[in-house]
Amino acid sequence: MGLKNRVGASFAQAVEMVLSIQGRVVVMGMGKSGHIGRKIAATLASTGTPAMFVHPAEASHGDLGMITTADLVLAISNSGESQEMAAIFPVLKRLGAPVVAMTGNGQSMMALHADVWLDSAVDKEACPLNLAPTASTTAQLALGDALAVALLDARGFRAEDFARSHPGGALGRKLLTHVSDVMRSGGSVASVSPDANFSALMREMSAKGLGATAVVDADNRVLGIFTDGDLRRLVEQGIDLRAKTAQDVMHRSPHTVGPQALAVDAAEIMEAKRITLLLVVDLDGRLCGALNSNDLMRAKVI
Repeated sequence: MGLKNRVGASFAQAVEMVLSIQGRVVVMGMGKSGHIGRKIAATLASTGTPAMFVHPAEASHGDLGMITTADLVLAISNSGESQEMAAIFPVLKRLGAPVVAMTGNGQSMMALHADVWLDSAVDKEACPLNLAPTASTTAQLALGDALAVALLDARGFRAEDFARSHPGGALGRKLLTHVSDVMRSGGSVASVSPDANFSALMREMSAKGLGATAVVDADNRVLGIFTDGDLRRLVEQGIDLRAKTAQDVMHRSPHTVGPQALAVDAAEIMEAKRITLLLVVDLDGRLCGALNSNDLMRAKVI
């Protein structure tokens, strides 16, 4: 299609115009171009450029009221001679909203009367009859996506910003869910003092059902951890545990995470260290929660 070679000064001008407006990008198109327009509007909106789709036929019957002088209109038509668009172009010009036309005909009504023309021409349609919009709609879609990506880059749009527009998706869960959102806290977290006897330690572990207990000092600072795995290893060694205290059997310097860390980062620590539980501590090392792999799976972080 040679589309890449036609993304030049006019494309850059369109990007600058969108960046300068105070309102939204209003995408318009009839038929298959309208379907492409809806997708372009959705892509723009999800990548930091407020946008919406307005049907040209409905615009002639009241929906033009959705467009303001602060908006920019992206009008799409392969021929550039859509009757529905021709009916509203004069109104758009009187309104003062800038118009970017995406067409395959530089001499069309839309191209000649728009503020900027984006060339989406193709040699022929993929349809063997050269009738059904196929290659032309692909060109429109590619050009619209290129516009969205250029704007994304110009705005310094980040993955975190994208996630905020997709809170229900997998990316949103990964980038918006913090440890504090999914951790267990308060009385549901097992903890004992370092001088607790082994029986007390096991009762606490069993009562809380986490498969581990934190060992904390009088100020609730984490000193260590004792897990089901530690218990198995001690039993295999034949050690008499009855006279042991928590301090004797705990694993010192356990892996921890802060409550404001991303839950996906906690998952990466667990995977890297081959563990299934992390203690959650504040900046002073005080215990404030616990998180295991089941918690992360329930939150659909992993």
